[in-house]
Amino acid sequence: MEIDNIYKTIGQNIKKYRKQKKITQEQLAQITNLSYGYIKNLEAPNVYATISIETLNLIAKALDTTIIHLLSE
Repeated sequence: MEIDNIYKTIGQNIKKYRKQKKITQEQLAQITNLSYGYIKNLEAPNVYATISIETLNLIAKALDTTIIHLLSE
């Protein structure tokens, strides 16, 4: 898997789990103490936003899922 595809997959999965939990990008930003712009960029299909394992874990916990689910195609 190419690196940009990994970030795209992560973004799509964050969006999917966020919508399943019925929260907005703003609410996810608040819960995780991350900026709205950062969450928005992570979910954007054409934006290359890097993410640390710690941040990915923080988002996964906020969405009641795991890092593995956020990485899965």
